[in-house]
Amino acid sequence: MGTLQEQKIILLDEQQLFLAQLESKGRSLNTLKNYKTDLDCFNNFLTQHQTSLKIDSFTGKELSGYHDYLQVKYRSDNSRRRRVQTLRLFFDFLVKRSLFNHNPVRDFPPSPKFLDIPRPTPFSEIKTLWSYQVQNSDSKEELASLLMMRNQLITLLIFGAGLKVSDLFQLKSKHIIVEGRECRVMIAHAKGGPYTVPLPPVFKKIFSRYSKLLEQLKSRAIIEFDQLLFNANPHKILSAGITPRGVELVFADLRKKLLLTVNPKSLRQACIFKWITQQRKDAQIKEWLGVAPSYSLKPYKESAATHHYTDSFLEEI
Repeated sequence: MGTLQEQKIILLDEQQLFLAQLESKGRSLNTLKNYKTDLDCFNNFLTQHQTSLKIDSFTGKELSGYHDYLQVKYRSDNSRRRRVQTLRLFFDFLVKRSLFNHNPVRDFPPSPKFLDIPRPTPFSEIKTLWSYQVQNSDSKEELASLLMMRNQLITLLIFGAGLKVSDLFQLKSKHIIVEGRECRVMIAHAKGGPYTVPLPPVFKKIFSRYSKLLEQLKSRAIIEFDQLLFNANPHKILSAGITPRGVELVFADLRKKLLLTVNPKSLRQACIFKWITQQRKDAQIKEWLGVAPSYSLKPYKESAATHHYTDSFLEEI
């Protein structure tokens, strides 16, 4: 396969293709950055320790040196686990491209997984965020108003119903179920049957206004889609749905404008604490989160005494 420099260029080319594929699937900027950091760690190991290794002849035995390298370099089991997982996904990608017959990284012994300490968005920040969105949802510019209402729905779907950013992309208007004053969102994951999660009562009012204005602007733009959310610039609707990366950008803009720390993950964690404050049963919380029954809420329970959340303020503003 030529010199090490040639091999490295080929390896980097494949990594670029791998990252581009992930980006096309809507992975967030933060996720792509983490994957690149993990792959750079592997590249550094090759440069330092594998001076004659050809990338098309990697085996579990040869790669075991990287596994040992991670044990020394990182004290955190989660850090080691993440870098191995990224490399495993990369080699799965190479297998699909017929560059390998099998994935040797799958022979690595797994590192134990430790749950991260929850770091929810502070309750005061959620109230500040919501107040800003309410005050700016009635702009004279119709698209600006629609965008702010879209962002309100995103906030309510994450803080109100605990949705992940990956849930939002395929969400359709028909998945919002309105019964009297109550609203629920239906989630359908590939690995399990559909289930519904209750939304705060204010969702109905915003959803009604949003739907009417969205249909008007879609008609004017001669564009049609059935997704609940959309991607747009300040001048026009660009496409149906909003990717995880798009949601991350929405929150990045809010953090900059309002000097907040809020992000989708921290807002979802705040939702979990809200459900605990409401004394929801563990099984119910896990079902709404779409996680396995084995998922542990212990880190949340242990710090629940110092994290009290409510959604009653959504009706007060």
